[in-house]
Amino acid sequence: MITTKIHIKPHLAEYIKGKYNDCDDSPITLPHDGDLYVAVWDLMATRPVNAPRDTGNVEIVLPSRSVGKRPEQYNYLSERSVRIIEKKIEDLMFEEIHAKLRANKRKGITYLETIFYFMNEYQITAITEDAFKKDYYRMRQNDLNRKKQKK
Repeated sequence: MITTKIHIKPHLAEYIKGKYNDCDDSPITLPHDGDLYVAVWDLMATRPVNAPRDTGNVEIVLPSRSVGKRPEQYNYLSERSVRIIEKKIEDLMFEEIHAKLRANKRKGITYLETIFYFMNEYQITAITEDAFKKDYYRMRQNDLNRKKQKK
């Protein structure tokens, strides 16, 4: 098992640790059938000679398949790669919270309750409930604007 550390936004680090590690600080093993696993696999590169030592707030286990890149040699994620991974984690988090907000609204559960439970489930403290709510409203407004433009 070969790991690397990456530095991402604190609330995304809390989310990814909560989702895949039960909020534990140990290295995160991504599921083999997920988009995030494939993204990390695709972005792994050989470590440049002058590359600094890995530091960050999230430690992930590098994908290891029977064929292809070996993590012993391809164990480096550039700054650009980390930004791509960070964006994928952010998309994953907001897709999950938006789906929960829509589903729970049909059940009569308020947005704030759903957001509270979501943040509590993944122990997210680095972002406010209001930020999740505002993001959901922006997404919903953008969807409405697109529908109006199609008519």
